[in-house]
Amino acid sequence: MAFSKTGKVNGDDTVYELKDNVKRFTLRDLGFIEGKTGVFSLEKSLDPTSPYNANYKFKMKVDKELTGFRMAITTGNGLEKVNIFNNPDTEQSVEQYQFIINDLIDRDVIKRQV
Repeated sequence: MAFSKTGKVNGDDTVYELKDNVKRFTLRDLGFIEGKTGVFSLEKSLDPTSPYNANYKFKMKVDKELTGFRMAITTGNGLEKVNIFNNPDTEQSVEQYQFIINDLIDRDVIKRQV
């Protein structure tokens, strides 16, 4: 899957866009890890009670030029994309997802596309 300027997760109607002024140190401050190829990766548990007990994970990657990204919500093992928005049992995971997204918006990494 290629990196793109805009993206959204499965089931979420909101489209997000990578901001033009993203800084490497901001990504590192937010918990992104820079890989050998220069791609920044973030994996966060969507379990509000424990970061180690992940039923679902939020994953985001930003390319090394900071011009494109991709994001997804996956199962705990990270192998399969899932939709947490259509299941009432995952309401707390949706809240945790919104918290992570709002943090990324507040730190000028992404913005909601109008």
